[in-house]
Amino acid sequence: MRWIRAAGRGLLALVVILTGYAASGAHAEENAGDGRGPLTLATAGDLTGYLGPLLQGWNRTHPAERVTLVELPDSADETHAQMTTDLRGGDRSRFDVLNIDVNWTSEFAAAGWIRPLPRDRFPLKTFLPPVVDTATYDGQLYAVPYVTNAGLLLYRKDVLAKEGVPPPRTWAELEQDAKTIAPKYGLGGYAGQFLPYEGLTVNAAEAVYSAGGTILGDEGARVTVNSAAAREGIGFLARGFREGWIPKAALTYKEEESKQAFQDGRLLFLRNWPYAYAVASAPGSKVAGKIGAVPLPGPDGPGTSVLGGSNLAVNTHARHPDSAARLIAYLTSERVQRQVLTRGSLPPVRAALYEDPALVRRFPYLPTLRAAVLSAAPRPKSPHYDQVSLVVQAVVHDALTGRQTPEQAVRRLARELDAIARR
Repeated sequence: MRWIRAAGRGLLALVVILTGYAASGAHAEENAGDGRGPLTLATAGDLTGYLGPLLQGWNRTHPAERVTLVELPDSADETHAQMTTDLRGGDRSRFDVLNIDVNWTSEFAAAGWIRPLPRDRFPLKTFLPPVVDTATYDGQLYAVPYVTNAGLLLYRKDVLAKEGVPPPRTWAELEQDAKTIAPKYGLGGYAGQFLPYEGLTVNAAEAVYSAGGTILGDEGARVTVNSAAAREGIGFLARGFREGWIPKAALTYKEEESKQAFQDGRLLFLRNWPYAYAVASAPGSKVAGKIGAVPLPGPDGPGTSVLGGSNLAVNTHARHPDSAARLIAYLTSERVQRQVLTRGSLPPVRAALYEDPALVRRFPYLPTLRAAVLSAAPRPKSPHYDQVSLVVQAVVHDALTGRQTPEQAVRRLARELDAIARR
């Protein structure tokens, strides 16, 4: 998930929550007997404004099951905080359906906040295979994939064409081009999302995975990060800051800031989600028509992206669970999933859409994204994921800023994650 919005949105979201909850209460008794009735859908901020119109389509055809949309803050960390605060209220929770980051599924399921779902009610076999795993915990389906994502390497194809070099496939090629080509054009070499927040956890995990390492195993019960691969991955990023081919400004970047830097023509390479490609290619962008996208590089060839996106889950205390399941089936139908891509610029979970010729012409990165998703890996699963992520952010940030060496950071990471695993 990726959201950055103005500060006043928190108060607006609260007003929408309260008014939506009150309005839906008038219909609750009418349909409570069959599990159908009005719903509240909670989601992070919708940057492209596509979700409201999708829900209007549902509301027109399901007047007794109208959905009130509640947009929470755009930051994943803030959205997580507001959702968990609400869910801890038990049957006083105001949310029925939750659009959650893929990596919150394990945490929410382990806490008993979301209910198991019947697999046969949803067309899981039509989805890209890796996305279904993000919706399970302990062998049980607890959510339904809604949007997927995989990190891509965006690059200035006009600049590389002038230099007569292909886009990088390895870390060594990326580093060399960032060091030697970018300065000739007044560009920063490479950036990702390196502010201490969820995006840094993603970038760090991708570096470790690409080097062949892992962070946790056995649903968070086993710590596996103390490895040469983890030292190599974190060392690659730390070296970029130390040597300057990753600009210091990238330590302040979330998704939007890094996308804007690339869109403004300040970077040669950028790791980001596909939405950044779509926005940077739009009319008015300084780099429209000048960019390409390839899989993330690794030490010896294509690396491994973290599987991103979001899942739809049903609150354990949802007032109308049958309507909630029906809404999820609607939002994951092929017709609506097509609109998720065309209106929201978000990667759908339906596999067939990635091979639709008309969509590929409009979104030329789709074949690359499909390959990236199929080879992607989830973030470390843990019922204490929020704590795991905070530790990764803090420790890796210290390595990127030179407060600790990569070797020291990996040892510290292993110690602190082991303390979490033992809880």
